[in-house]
Amino acid sequence: MEKLSNPQITIETIKKYGFDFQKKYGQNFLIDGRVLEKIMDAAEITKEDSVLEIGPGIGTMTQYLAERAGRVAAVEIDPKLIPILTDTLSEYPNVTIIQGDILKLDLKALVSEISPDRPVKVVANLPYYITTPIIMGLFEQHIPLDNITVMVQKEVADRMQVGPGTKDYGALSLAVQYYAKPYIVANVPPNCFIPRPNVASAVIRLTRYPAPPVTVKNEKLMFQLIRASFNQRRKTLVNGIGNAPEVPFTKEETTQALIRLGLPSTVRGEALTLEEFARLSDELEQG
Repeated sequence: MEKLSNPQITIETIKKYGFDFQKKYGQNFLIDGRVLEKIMDAAEITKEDSVLEIGPGIGTMTQYLAERAGRVAAVEIDPKLIPILTDTLSEYPNVTIIQGDILKLDLKALVSEISPDRPVKVVANLPYYITTPIIMGLFEQHIPLDNITVMVQKEVADRMQVGPGTKDYGALSLAVQYYAKPYIVANVPPNCFIPRPNVASAVIRLTRYPAPPVTVKNEKLMFQLIRASFNQRRKTLVNGIGNAPEVPFTKEETTQALIRLGLPSTVRGEALTLEEFARLSDELEQG
């Protein structure tokens, strides 16, 4: 069949099945072949690769993946899309369609099944409302990943790659940069989708580090400190951490730790680098 990246074919497919877009799933189907080629090139998909695709929709990007990859597992949450995918991907024997919620699946088991011998590549046109939990879930479960190449809301892509002292810098920036090197591949305008989203989009590639760029004794504690310091952005880091019930340190203990590190007690979380958060975590833990 003709490629679904042709807008006319997408419209015909939607009409054929009487498909209604579900707002709760954040469904916006990509209809630009040039953008899809950029995603394939950025992810560096080859026949040696197994790919996990999240949210295949009607199979537009899956067709491109299937032609380049050795194997593709496409996870779709909307059960109404499964018969459409079965049709649009019928010519591709290397594709497995899985109906389920990516946030509830045993990803380690799935990845070890589809790619037992080498790290998997993740490619997705992500629903914007759950972008962060999906990306963080992939990293925090320590799945063997080569890279994640995803379409996200442009402001979220910007947030992933910025550094300290900028308005977009926050917990997501630090978390992504602890696990991976972010690189924005392309900006994508709303007219590349059906239906058109209300925001601009971007493709970002997150290349997994073999080892994090900073060393920290207690990774969980460091991220608790990061989240606490950005949950109340306008407060000082000392107050943010002191007001967080999950962090077991007093304001005085945090103040003293900052002083020992040569940082002012009035500093805010947005001023600290990833390395400084790691040092603060180690300093607090050893008392």
